[in-house]
Amino acid sequence: MANEASGTNRFGKKRDAILAAARDIMYRRGLTATTFAEVAAQVDLNPTSIAYYFKKKEDLAVACLLAGVERLEAMLREAEQGKDEAGKLRRLFEAFFAHHRAVRFGEESPIPSFGEIRALDEPHRGIVRDAFVGLSKRVRGLFDGPRFAHYDHKAKTALAHVLLEQIFWAIGWLHRYDVDDYPRVLDRVCDIYVGGLAAPGARWRGGVLELPPPGGSDRSREDFLVAATRLINRVGYRSASVERISAELNVTKGSFYHHNEAKEDFAEACFRRSIDVERRAQQRALEAEGMHREKLELAVSTLIDFQLSDSGPLAREGLLAALPQAMQARLNERRERVVNRFASMTADGYADGSMRAVDPLIAAQMLKVTINAAAEGPSWVRTLTRADAPALYARPLLMGVFAAA
Repeated sequence: MANEASGTNRFGKKRDAILAAARDIMYRRGLTATTFAEVAAQVDLNPTSIAYYFKKKEDLAVACLLAGVERLEAMLREAEQGKDEAGKLRRLFEAFFAHHRAVRFGEESPIPSFGEIRALDEPHRGIVRDAFVGLSKRVRGLFDGPRFAHYDHKAKTALAHVLLEQIFWAIGWLHRYDVDDYPRVLDRVCDIYVGGLAAPGARWRGGVLELPPPGGSDRSREDFLVAATRLINRVGYRSASVERISAELNVTKGSFYHHNEAKEDFAEACFRRSIDVERRAQQRALEAEGMHREKLELAVSTLIDFQLSDSGPLAREGLLAALPQAMQARLNERRERVVNRFASMTADGYADGSMRAVDPLIAAQMLKVTINAAAEGPSWVRTLTRADAPALYARPLLMGVFAAA
């Protein structure tokens, strides 16, 4: 019995080590790029030995994603101990920051992106999807208190979606800060999420700007990039083969190579197009009449509207990690300019009195996350329309999550 228990213990420890290594690789490179060989190298095993613990890569992926769900459920249990609505939200952010601190020190594995569910086939996809749906319902439960009574079920679902996205994608910008600064950053995130950006007494105006087609007069090129962006968003960069892109567009491979010299070219073109759309929306908003808070509202609402338009969506920023490093560097530099402009617009709003005194760089990152989340809105909010998306997704962050309509 002792030998049996010892063997079981060794099996469990090795399995946990494999999971930790796989979660780290999936977080950095995505599911498609994760291999048994790479995981095995991290835990001093040969690839064949991994199959003793997980028969197929899909089984390993499901275990990694379910472990992520369990970690988030632990954070939610902590959040649910809050004494009121604001306290619960703060405790959720506190739990996430504690997790991220542990990741920085190598004490915990990062939570892989749940966008990886798309890369799974049935029945594996259904297993993770069902677990994630249960998690999302529990997050929505944080918005059941009396201070959220003015929100309907659709709005609460959107709130839960954006809240989870703020947690997932904070990982992408928190590394810019020393761990010693996390308490200050936490305070600023909570202040923005709860209090919003607008100065007291401000009213949500609504409305979006009309943007010219991103491709200009070259409609064939624009149609190509729209279809390619949708495919990349759906299956990921590594799974978006030339054959799949050509089939999506109903063109030959020869026609594909007429537009691009290689697969990497079209991927970069998709991201460049998306970043250019963001920059044009910002510039058009800055040229509009009104206070700077109103201009920021216009820019963000216009980009959320674009996500659900015939020309949308924007390329999902979480997919950047799968691109070649040199390309990532080029695109991240362009992306940072968009973030910096949102930060400048936020600072301008404080200067003209239309916005509260908040950390503009953190506000800019949270705005970007909100815009990015809207692309997935229809899969979260089944009855979501293009007309109501800006208010459902942008308004709580700009006006404050407790602000009445």
